[in-house]
Amino acid sequence: MAQAAKKPRSKSVAKKTSRKPAAPKTPAPLDFKKDEELHAYREMLLIRRFEEKAGQLYGMGFIGGFCHLYIGQEAVVTGMQGALIEGDQVITAYRDHGHMLACGMEPKGVMAELTGRKDGYSHGKGGSMHMFSKEKNFYGGHGIVGAQVSLGTGLAFANNYRENKNVSCTYFGDGASNQGQVYESFNMAKLWSLPVIYIVENNRYAMGTSVNRASALTDFSRRGCSFNIPGIEVDGMDVRAVQAAGELAADWCRSGKGPIILDMQTYRYRGHSMSDPAKYRSKDEVQKMRAENDPIERVKQRVIEKKFATEDELKAIDKEVRAIVAEAADFAQTNPEPDPSELWTDVLLPVEQGEAV
Repeated sequence: MAQAAKKPRSKSVAKKTSRKPAAPKTPAPLDFKKDEELHAYREMLLIRRFEEKAGQLYGMGFIGGFCHLYIGQEAVVTGMQGALIEGDQVITAYRDHGHMLACGMEPKGVMAELTGRKDGYSHGKGGSMHMFSKEKNFYGGHGIVGAQVSLGTGLAFANNYRENKNVSCTYFGDGASNQGQVYESFNMAKLWSLPVIYIVENNRYAMGTSVNRASALTDFSRRGCSFNIPGIEVDGMDVRAVQAAGELAADWCRSGKGPIILDMQTYRYRGHSMSDPAKYRSKDEVQKMRAENDPIERVKQRVIEKKFATEDELKAIDKEVRAIVAEAADFAQTNPEPDPSELWTDVLLPVEQGEAV
């Protein structure tokens, strides 16, 4: 008996499955008022000066292991924090010091953790890449590339389950964007309409390879298309543009529309880590970016042009910030190392057979 011919797929079905997600338009940068401009300036300057000091301490041998500096990317986390409310969570990769400071974690505690001291946020056991603050809703830097994306999706699942209207801000880089667990997370987040903002800190070079050489699709705002997740591209060197996009994304998630992707076009001035000489790009490229797009200088120029503050007043802010960072560095160098018994705390030990749990 002859088999019946298969019916061709209807045009309506084909059209439905190929439809692109309805993405909101990239919003215009916010028009910051005086207090907002000065707050952004101080927050970004604190991150910049802190990271510069961390680089110095690393060179002096006070910080061991890996150390990834956030210099150049300060506008991303500063702008995003301006869009969040109490209870929203932040989770990121190992370039995490700036995220901690933006979340309100104390510079002393962060620097002490970098030097492995007992009063660091992870009691000296986490170092640069693994410190946390439940009180500040900061769920860590994570050393495994892309691992935090699944965890951030889990935070959003918890928010959805509790119906608390909070969102999970899940940061990752352009390099991590090619990891498999990222797409598994995208699928789950959209399937369950989870309130998660996926923030791609696209600094263009991952560990040292240009996105043009490593990624078939370099428009990271479109990475969620196959999961029907919308995305927008953002000027990650303009704190006003970042906050505008962050507010849009947070409203999107809180209204029950599910996940959204923000492709933050940013740039790191230093190498991938302190051991990276960054020979894969020219000095002229870095200098041009600093001269034309530095996020802190852009705020400084607006502040002066709008007469929100004078050069001397901005220098006073810088002096105050430098003093805070210097105090944190002194504390981190003199704070005692953790007691050896600390090795046995915060560790999940296996239960012996027959032992009560």
